[in-house]
Amino acid sequence: MLNGAITALVTPMNTDGGIDFVALDNLIETQISNKINGLVVLGSTGESMSLSVVEKLEILKRVIHKNRSRVKVIAGISNANTSDAVAVTQQLNEVDGVDYVMALTPYYVKPTQDGLYHHFEKIANVSRYPVILYNVPGRTGCDLKDDTALRLANDFKNIVGLKDATGDIARACYLVKHCPQGFMLFSGDDATSMAFMLCGGDGVISVVSNLVPSQMSAMCEYAITGDKFSAIEVNNSILELHSEMFVEANPIPIKWALYNNGIISSPHLRLPLTTLSNINQDRVRVILEHFIPKVSKNA
Repeated sequence: MLNGAITALVTPMNTDGGIDFVALDNLIETQISNKINGLVVLGSTGESMSLSVVEKLEILKRVIHKNRSRVKVIAGISNANTSDAVAVTQQLNEVDGVDYVMALTPYYVKPTQDGLYHHFEKIANVSRYPVILYNVPGRTGCDLKDDTALRLANDFKNIVGLKDATGDIARACYLVKHCPQGFMLFSGDDATSMAFMLCGGDGVISVVSNLVPSQMSAMCEYAITGDKFSAIEVNNSILELHSEMFVEANPIPIKWALYNNGIISSPHLRLPLTTLSNINQDRVRVILEHFIPKVSKNA
Protein backbone atom coordinates (compact mmCIF):
# COMPACT_ATOMS: atom_id res chain seq x y z
CA MET A 1 0.00 0.00 0.00
CA LEU A 2 1.29 3.43 -0.96
CA ASN A 3 1.62 6.02 1.79
CA GLY A 4 3.74 8.88 3.10
CA ALA A 5 5.43 11.58 1.04
CA ILE A 6 4.94 11.40 -2.72
CA THR A 7 6.41 14.09 -4.95
CA ALA A 8 4.51 15.62 -7.84
CA LEU A 9 7.58 16.02 -10.04
CA VAL A 10 8.29 19.18 -11.98
CA THR A 11 9.35 18.76 -15.60
CA PRO A 12 12.75 20.48 -15.93
CA MET A 13 13.14 22.36 -19.21
CA ASN A 14 15.99 24.02 -21.04
CA THR A 15 15.72 27.67 -22.03
CA ASP A 16 14.64 26.61 -25.53
CA GLY A 17 11.69 24.72 -24.06
CA GLY A 18 13.10 21.23 -24.57
CA ILE A 19 13.00 18.68 -21.76
CA ASP A 20 16.14 18.68 -19.60
CA PHE A 21 16.51 14.96 -19.01
CA VAL A 22 19.81 15.33 -17.14
CA ALA A 23 18.16 17.61 -14.58
CA LEU A 24 15.21 15.22 -14.41
CA ASP A 25 17.54 12.31 -13.63
CA ASN A 26 19.23 14.30 -10.87
CA LEU A 27 15.91 15.37 -9.40
CA ILE A 28 14.64 11.79 -9.32
CA GLU A 29 17.78 10.56 -7.58
CA THR A 30 17.56 13.35 -5.01
CA GLN A 31 13.95 12.48 -4.26
CA ILE A 32 14.60 8.78 -3.80
CA SER A 33 17.74 9.28 -1.71
CA ASN A 34 15.72 11.53 0.61
CA LYS A 35 13.13 8.81 1.33
CA ILE A 36 10.29 9.94 -0.91
CA ASN A 37 7.91 7.00 -1.35
CA GLY A 38 6.50 7.79 -4.77
CA LEU A 39 6.80 10.00 -7.85
CA VAL A 40 3.86 11.48 -9.73
CA VAL A 41 4.78 12.03 -13.36
CA LEU A 42 2.78 14.20 -15.77
CA GLY A 43 0.61 15.89 -13.15
CA SER A 44 -0.25 19.56 -12.73
CA THR A 45 3.20 20.29 -11.31
CA GLY A 46 4.77 18.48 -14.27
CA GLU A 47 3.04 20.82 -16.76
CA SER A 48 1.25 17.94 -18.42
CA MET A 49 -1.08 20.29 -20.28
CA SER A 50 1.82 21.77 -22.25
CA LEU A 51 3.50 18.49 -23.20
CA SER A 52 2.95 16.50 -26.37
CA VAL A 53 1.94 12.84 -26.24
CA VAL A 54 5.44 11.87 -27.42
CA GLU A 55 7.08 13.98 -24.71
CA LYS A 56 4.82 12.54 -22.02
CA LEU A 57 5.79 8.99 -22.90
CA GLU A 58 9.48 9.93 -23.11
CA ILE A 59 9.38 11.53 -19.67
CA LEU A 60 7.47 8.65 -18.12
CA LYS A 61 9.83 6.04 -19.54
CA ARG A 62 12.84 8.05 -18.38
CA VAL A 63 11.46 8.21 -14.83
CA ILE A 64 10.76 4.47 -14.84
CA HIS A 65 14.26 3.71 -16.13
CA LYS A 66 15.95 5.97 -13.58
CA ASN A 67 13.75 4.77 -10.72
CA ARG A 68 14.59 1.09 -11.19
CA SER A 69 11.54 0.04 -9.16
CA ARG A 70 12.83 1.70 -5.98
CA VAL A 71 9.69 3.78 -5.35
CA LYS A 72 6.18 3.78 -6.78
CA VAL A 73 5.54 5.60 -10.07
CA ILE A 74 2.16 7.24 -10.65
CA ALA A 75 1.33 8.43 -14.18
CA GLY A 76 -1.08 11.30 -14.67
CA ILE A 77 -4.12 11.29 -16.95
CA SER A 78 -5.44 14.82 -17.51
CA ASN A 79 -8.00 14.88 -20.30
CA ALA A 80 -11.34 16.66 -20.22
CA ASN A 81 -12.73 14.43 -22.97
CA THR A 82 -13.56 10.92 -21.76
CA SER A 83 -12.62 9.20 -25.01
CA ASP A 84 -9.22 10.93 -24.95
CA ALA A 85 -8.72 9.91 -21.31
CA VAL A 86 -9.52 6.31 -22.24
CA ALA A 87 -7.07 6.46 -25.16
CA VAL A 88 -4.31 7.79 -22.88
CA THR A 89 -5.09 5.07 -20.34
CA GLN A 90 -4.69 2.46 -23.08
CA GLN A 91 -1.33 3.99 -24.07
CA LEU A 92 -0.17 3.78 -20.47
CA ASN A 93 -1.20 0.13 -20.40
CA GLU A 94 1.63 -0.50 -22.87
CA VAL A 95 4.28 0.99 -20.57
CA ASP A 96 5.86 -1.42 -18.09
CA GLY A 97 6.92 -0.01 -14.74
CA VAL A 98 3.90 2.13 -13.89
CA ASP A 99 2.41 1.34 -10.49
CA TYR A 100 -0.70 3.54 -10.55
CA VAL A 101 -2.45 5.99 -12.84
CA MET A 102 -3.93 9.18 -11.44
CA ALA A 103 -6.94 10.51 -13.32
CA LEU A 104 -7.89 14.18 -13.08
CA THR A 105 -11.47 15.37 -12.98
CA PRO A 106 -12.42 16.85 -16.39
CA TYR A 107 -11.79 20.60 -16.49
CA TYR A 108 -13.79 23.41 -18.13
CA VAL A 109 -16.74 21.26 -19.28
CA LYS A 110 -18.50 21.22 -15.86
CA PRO A 111 -19.88 17.66 -15.82
CA THR A 112 -22.55 16.48 -13.39
CA GLN A 113 -21.66 14.01 -10.66
CA ASP A 114 -23.24 11.27 -12.77
CA GLY A 115 -21.03 12.35 -15.68
CA LEU A 116 -17.97 12.19 -13.44
CA TYR A 117 -18.93 8.71 -12.27
CA HIS A 118 -19.16 7.44 -15.84
CA HIS A 119 -15.94 9.24 -16.86
CA PHE A 120 -13.96 7.39 -14.21
CA GLU A 121 -15.90 4.19 -14.87
CA LYS A 122 -14.64 4.22 -18.47
CA ILE A 123 -11.04 4.73 -17.31
CA ALA A 124 -11.28 2.00 -14.67
CA ASN A 125 -12.75 -0.46 -17.13
CA VAL A 126 -9.73 -0.26 -19.46
CA SER A 127 -6.85 0.46 -17.08
CA ARG A 128 -4.18 -2.17 -16.56
CA TYR A 129 -3.06 -0.27 -13.48
CA PRO A 130 -4.86 0.73 -10.27
CA VAL A 131 -6.54 4.13 -10.53
CA ILE A 132 -6.20 7.07 -8.14
CA LEU A 133 -8.86 9.77 -8.52
CA TYR A 134 -7.62 13.37 -8.52
CA ASN A 135 -9.90 16.15 -7.29
CA VAL A 136 -8.58 19.71 -7.54
CA PRO A 137 -11.60 21.99 -8.07
CA GLY A 138 -9.52 25.15 -7.63
CA ARG A 139 -7.81 24.38 -10.94
CA THR A 140 -10.45 22.45 -12.86
CA GLY A 141 -13.69 24.18 -11.88
CA CYS A 142 -15.05 20.69 -11.23
CA ASP A 143 -15.56 19.16 -7.80
CA LEU A 144 -15.77 15.40 -7.34
CA LYS A 145 -18.16 15.21 -4.40
CA ASP A 146 -17.32 12.89 -1.53
CA ASP A 147 -20.28 10.61 -2.10
CA THR A 148 -19.37 10.20 -5.78
CA ALA A 149 -15.77 9.35 -4.87
CA LEU A 150 -17.01 6.80 -2.33
CA ARG A 151 -19.43 5.32 -4.85
CA LEU A 152 -16.56 4.82 -7.29
CA ALA A 153 -14.37 3.36 -4.53
CA ASN A 154 -17.05 0.82 -3.66
CA ASP A 155 -18.07 -0.07 -7.22
CA PHE A 156 -14.63 -0.61 -8.80
CA LYS A 157 -11.92 -2.73 -7.23
CA ASN A 158 -9.19 -1.06 -9.27
CA ILE A 159 -10.14 2.46 -8.14
CA VAL A 160 -7.90 2.39 -5.10
CA GLY A 161 -7.36 5.94 -3.93
CA LEU A 162 -8.12 9.65 -4.05
CA LYS A 163 -5.89 12.71 -4.16
CA ASP A 164 -7.97 15.42 -2.47
CA ALA A 165 -6.55 18.88 -3.18
CA THR A 166 -9.44 20.83 -1.68
CA GLY A 167 -7.62 21.57 1.58
CA ASP A 168 -10.90 20.90 3.40
CA ILE A 169 -10.12 18.88 6.52
CA ALA A 170 -13.80 18.29 7.28
CA ARG A 171 -14.07 16.49 3.95
CA ALA A 172 -10.94 14.49 4.77
CA CYS A 173 -12.46 13.34 8.05
CA TYR A 174 -15.67 12.33 6.28
CA LEU A 175 -13.75 10.34 3.67
CA VAL A 176 -11.61 8.62 6.33
CA LYS A 177 -14.75 7.56 8.17
CA HIS A 178 -16.67 6.26 5.15
CA CYS A 179 -14.11 4.97 2.62
CA PRO A 180 -13.79 1.19 2.15
CA GLN A 181 -10.94 -0.62 3.86
CA GLY A 182 -7.69 -0.27 1.94
CA PHE A 183 -8.82 2.76 -0.08
CA MET A 184 -5.96 5.28 0.02
CA LEU A 185 -6.49 8.97 0.78
CA PHE A 186 -3.83 11.50 -0.17
CA SER A 187 -3.76 15.20 0.48
CA GLY A 188 -3.01 17.35 -2.54
CA ASP A 189 -2.56 20.48 -0.45
CA ASP A 190 0.80 20.94 1.26
CA ALA A 191 -0.46 23.49 3.76
CA THR A 192 -3.07 21.17 5.28
CA SER A 193 -1.36 17.84 4.62
CA MET A 194 -0.21 17.30 8.20
CA ALA A 195 -3.74 17.74 9.53
CA PHE A 196 -5.02 15.49 6.74
CA MET A 197 -2.74 12.67 7.88
CA LEU A 198 -3.33 13.21 11.58
CA CYS A 199 -7.05 12.68 10.97
CA GLY A 200 -6.34 9.39 9.20
CA GLY A 201 -5.11 10.18 5.68
CA ASP A 202 -2.41 8.05 4.10
CA GLY A 203 -0.02 10.68 2.78
CA VAL A 204 0.50 13.72 0.60
CA ILE A 205 1.21 14.22 -3.08
CA SER A 206 3.39 17.25 -2.61
CA VAL A 207 4.77 20.20 -4.56
CA VAL A 208 7.07 21.43 -1.79
CA SER A 209 8.80 18.04 -1.54
CA ASN A 210 10.52 18.81 -4.86
CA LEU A 211 12.57 21.25 -2.78
CA VAL A 212 12.65 19.67 0.70
CA PRO A 213 12.03 15.94 0.25
CA SER A 214 13.63 14.78 3.48
CA GLN A 215 11.55 17.17 5.58
CA MET A 216 8.28 16.18 3.90
CA SER A 217 9.18 12.52 4.27
CA ALA A 218 9.91 12.92 7.97
CA MET A 219 6.76 14.95 8.62
CA CYS A 220 4.62 12.34 6.89
CA GLU A 221 6.18 9.46 8.80
CA TYR A 222 5.54 11.20 12.12
CA ALA A 223 1.97 12.18 11.22
CA ILE A 224 0.99 8.73 9.94
CA THR A 225 2.39 6.99 13.02
CA GLY A 226 0.59 9.44 15.30
CA ASP A 227 3.65 11.25 16.65
CA LYS A 228 1.82 14.56 16.61
CA PHE A 229 4.44 16.70 18.31
CA SER A 230 7.28 15.58 16.05
CA ALA A 231 5.07 16.07 12.99
CA ILE A 232 4.25 19.60 14.12
CA GLU A 233 7.92 20.39 14.75
CA VAL A 234 8.98 19.33 11.25
CA ASN A 235 5.94 20.96 9.64
CA ASN A 236 6.71 24.23 11.42
CA SER A 237 10.23 24.12 10.00
CA ILE A 238 8.89 24.24 6.43
CA LEU A 239 5.65 26.13 7.06
CA GLU A 240 6.54 29.25 5.07
CA LEU A 241 7.26 27.18 1.98
CA HIS A 242 3.66 25.99 1.89
CA SER A 243 2.54 29.53 1.09
CA GLU A 244 5.54 30.85 -0.82
CA MET A 245 5.51 27.99 -3.33
CA PHE A 246 2.00 29.06 -4.31
CA VAL A 247 2.53 32.82 -4.48
CA GLU A 248 1.89 32.39 -8.21
CA ALA A 249 0.26 29.48 -10.01
CA ASN A 250 1.96 26.12 -9.49
CA PRO A 251 4.54 25.17 -10.80
CA ILE A 252 5.88 28.69 -11.40
CA PRO A 253 7.36 29.29 -7.90
CA ILE A 254 8.66 25.77 -7.29
CA LYS A 255 10.54 25.71 -10.61
CA TRP A 256 12.13 29.06 -9.85
CA ALA A 257 13.08 27.92 -6.33
CA LEU A 258 14.64 24.72 -7.68
CA TYR A 259 16.59 26.80 -10.20
CA ASN A 260 17.66 29.33 -7.57
CA ASN A 261 18.97 26.51 -5.38
CA GLY A 262 20.88 24.89 -8.25
CA ILE A 263 18.70 21.78 -8.44
CA ILE A 264 17.53 22.38 -12.02
CA SER A 265 19.34 24.38 -14.69
CA SER A 266 16.51 26.67 -15.78
CA PRO A 267 13.20 28.00 -14.39
CA HIS A 268 11.70 27.87 -17.90
CA LEU A 269 8.02 27.05 -18.37
CA ARG A 270 5.96 26.88 -21.53
CA LEU A 271 3.41 29.56 -22.32
CA PRO A 272 0.93 30.55 -21.12
CA LEU A 273 2.93 29.98 -17.89
CA THR A 274 5.76 32.47 -17.39
CA THR A 275 8.75 32.64 -15.08
CA LEU A 276 8.20 33.93 -11.54
CA SER A 277 7.80 37.70 -11.53
CA ASN A 278 10.70 39.85 -10.30
CA ILE A 279 8.81 41.07 -7.24
CA ASN A 280 8.00 37.52 -6.21
CA GLN A 281 11.54 36.34 -6.98
CA ASP A 282 12.74 38.81 -4.35
CA ARG A 283 10.13 37.56 -1.92
CA VAL A 284 10.91 33.86 -2.46
CA ARG A 285 14.68 34.46 -2.46
CA VAL A 286 14.47 35.86 1.07
CA ILE A 287 12.73 32.70 2.24
CA LEU A 288 15.21 30.44 0.47
CA GLU A 289 18.30 32.29 1.73
CA HIS A 290 17.22 32.47 5.36
CA PHE A 291 15.07 29.40 5.63
CA ILE A 292 16.35 26.52 3.50
CA PRO A 293 19.82 26.38 5.16
CA LYS A 294 18.10 26.18 8.54
CA VAL A 295 15.84 23.35 7.33
CA SER A 296 18.76 21.41 5.85
CA LYS A 297 20.78 21.73 9.02
CA ASN A 298 17.95 20.41 11.15
CA ALA A 299 16.94 17.61 8.79
